[in-house]
Amino acid sequence: MRILTSLCVAVLGLSPFAAMAQETGVMTGLADASGAQLRGLDKINGIASDIALKTGQSVTYGTLEVTLDQCRYPSDDPSSNAFAHLTIHDNQTDKTAFSGWMIASSPALSALDNQRYDVWVIRCTNS
Repeated sequence: MRILTSLCVAVLGLSPFAAMAQETGVMTGLADASGAQLRGLDKINGIASDIALKTGQSVTYGTLEVTLDQCRYPSDDPSSNAFAHLTIHDNQTDKTAFSGWMIASSPALSALDNQRYDVWVIRCTNS
């Protein structure tokens, strides 16, 4: 099992959590959504903002450019969780600050590491 997980991490570029989730079947039974609701927090000003994105769309949040690649949710219980694949580019440093899956029910499991901003997934949307 560790070999397969390592292979998924190396070849497919998956995070160890995403590779393990696919390997153990956690990612089965999911439906694709057309968008996602995220929340951003400016830690200096203490202001939280909701961010609505469609799949493939990018939005600027402070110095960050947030792109939603995919959003998936449990098909049998859509309100229970959300799995969003995000790419977050920091325009101030001109580097990718985050690229991977964020999980609504476990935001600290795979989190953006930025001095000023936090971004996390609230839910997938289909409107």
